[in-house]
Amino acid sequence: MSGLVGNLLDMARLNAGAVKLRKEWQPLEEVIGSSIKLLERNLAAHPVSVALPADLPLLEFDAVLIERVFCNLIENAAKYATPHTPIEISARVQDAFVQITVSDSGRGIPLKPDIDIFQMFVRGTRESAEPGIGLGLAICRAIVEAHLGTITAHNREQGGACFMFTLPRGNPPVVELDDTPAIARDG
Repeated sequence: MSGLVGNLLDMARLNAGAVKLRKEWQPLEEVIGSSIKLLERNLAAHPVSVALPADLPLLEFDAVLIERVFCNLIENAAKYATPHTPIEISARVQDAFVQITVSDSGRGIPLKPDIDIFQMFVRGTRESAEPGIGLGLAICRAIVEAHLGTITAHNREQGGACFMFTLPRGNPPVVELDDTPAIARDG
């Protein structure tokens, strides 16, 4: 019940524009790692693979909110995927954005042209045995759009769902390495 109330309050704050982003330049892999750690119990029946390019730039985002996006998407993947099938997380640079995907090998999303699964209180299947009220994806969209990104979903050809969201690349700060030799201390 507290989770439901928390989701409703978060959605109200996001819709009212009352959320102030605390954006900092940071590596994406840290927020992915913390999301996976938070969902350890939910992921017991699913191996998780993360594929990030070595040259992925730092991104400017609110870590708490983007962690929430990852947690919602990964938790949904674990909930709807066939047990013991992988959940895949990847990212790639695409023009002025970084595109992040969270994919599973479940039954996919019952996509219908008249239903936007990112709207509040919309669920892929109305009568589902899985708990939920249809706020998780709406919260994801609100957070991603607050970061000036987009979020979409489609079914994979090989089965399962794929959620993709983007974050702007921006102009990350240049980190310069100090070539000055260390000074030896007498000790």
